Amino acid sequence: MKAYTYTSVALAVTISFLTGCGGGGGSSSNTSVGTTPTTPVTSEPEWEAGVYEPQSEFIAKCETPRTGVDPFTGNAYPDTQGTAMDEKLWLRSWTNDTYLWYDEVDDNDPENFSVLGYFDQLKTNELTPSGTPKDNFHFSQDTAEYNELSQSGISSGFGFSWEFVATTVPRELTVRYTEPNSPAALASVPRGAKVVSINGVDFVNDNTQQGVDAINSGLFPDDAGTTTSFGFELIDGTTMSVDITSTDVSVTPVQNVKVLDTENGKTGYFQFNSFIVTAQEGLIEAFDTFVEQNVTELVMDLRYNGGGRLALASQLSYMVAGPNQTNNATFETLQFNDKNPTTNPITGQTISPTPFYSNVIDYNAGRLTDTLLPSLSLTRVYVISTDATCSASEAVMNALRGIDVEVVQIGSTTCGKPYGFYPTDNCGETYFTIQFQGVNNKGFGDYADGFMPTNTPNFDFELPGCEVEDDFTASLGDTNEGMLSAALEFAATGACPEVVSGNGVADVNALRSNQSALVGEKLIPIDTPEKRRENFFLHNKINQPVIKEQD
Repeated sequence: MKAYTYTSVALAVTISFLTGCGGGGGSSSNTSVGTTPTTPVTSEPEWEAGVYEPQSEFIAKCETPRTGVDPFTGNAYPDTQGTAMDEKLWLRSWTNDTYLWYDEVDDNDPENFSVLGYFDQLKTNELTPSGTPKDNFHFSQDTAEYNELSQSGISSGFGFSWEFVATTVPRELTVRYTEPNSPAALASVPRGAKVVSINGVDFVNDNTQQGVDAINSGLFPDDAGTTTSFGFELIDGTTMSVDITSTDVSVTPVQNVKVLDTENGKTGYFQFNSFIVTAQEGLIEAFDTFVEQNVTELVMDLRYNGGGRLALASQLSYMVAGPNQTNNATFETLQFNDKNPTTNPITGQTISPTPFYSNVIDYNAGRLTDTLLPSLSLTRVYVISTDATCSASEAVMNALRGIDVEVVQIGSTTCGKPYGFYPTDNCGETYFTIQFQGVNNKGFGDYADGFMPTNTPNFDFELPGCEVEDDFTASLGDTNEGMLSAALEFAATGACPEVVSGNGVADVNALRSNQSALVGEKLIPIDTPEKRRENFFLHNKINQPVIKEQD
């Protein structure tokens, strides 16, 4: 069964599918004779099928306008008094202008939806060649919450990264890993622990509304300082009960940096969880170590990396490939809808290829610095992947293949997101809708069903490598862990492990038997003071590709 993979975001475990809720109908004046109206009377615009007014007619006209100054920009909020219909019609025009598949969106009457409900259906209903939904990446986030997470590197929670194997009875929720120094880590909850109870409620089987509400409340507290009683079943079958109090968690995107002494020489390994701004320092430290240690092979563990900034993806690709292979080559070129063949509809700039960024970036100023990044100049790299490997992670794989760096894929098919978006705020909600597709130096970007490891690649979305299950019985970075073990075996022999289970997937227990003699390791600590944000989105994926060149 395919696991549904999520991080610590307020994802409801529900009895039945629930739709989002948002603003209602138009505003009205609530006044009486002899009083002064406190809310201005606002006329509501009307929807006309097939007629799309300019976005400017509706943007920042809000049913509930924000007041004061945006703490993240220092500017006054642009909101003015409007109606829910204004918000919906802005979403409609914005979608029609910028959505990659705008001509596949049904023009339904917005009066029949809440604001968020209306946005939810402003997307294509078409399918990929494999029969999965073409757009699995359409979502929104409260703007204040989004800004807090994306700008500060801090999120409120316990510090768990969860693997949701099943969200309906019998539920299965497994710990992927815990953030260093988080409450979950300090409570010594190990990878592979399965939740069996939340605040005394049977997590696996309770299907009452009261039970579901209690589970969600306990798993995803709204505020720091909330204590939840967890019951876990560990890998060895024993149980563990622990009370954990939520707090503001600093996220460490680069973890478990190691140099392994193998039969094939020095092999670098690192776990990379999110392409967020604060990852730059950790990546540079890791590659500095790899260069100093004369690493000749590299394993990038992207199994839980849902994506992020494409500029960081470009930097990582350069650090792998080095200056000679990336010189005058394109990391990625963005392609927008057919209304915008040469101009970026978001920025208004002429579309130009994104290079392989070879320098440190000042992300606060949006500028390249004069400091050169470290690089390994490798011609082959091993990527550990799952269906949670998405977006910018896939862009790295695609970009390296575009300059003929061999990418060996260990694990399972990636999520399939050659697309991206510019997060756009309106009236306190930040919206994410697919606006572009990225293609590599060879013009390839058709991997909507994901990159797939195989012994005999025949298509551009098929990569040499081994299909291996995620192994929750060992810690990430442990050479006995199934996926890393398979990568090291492939590096040593040039082939996938011979021992497989009945379904054809490599048997992780058999993989371990020869690794202890094959590998020695040196742990390189990564400990930086910068605040980091959690990779908190469902699949994703904050693709913010624009960066200004230094003047």
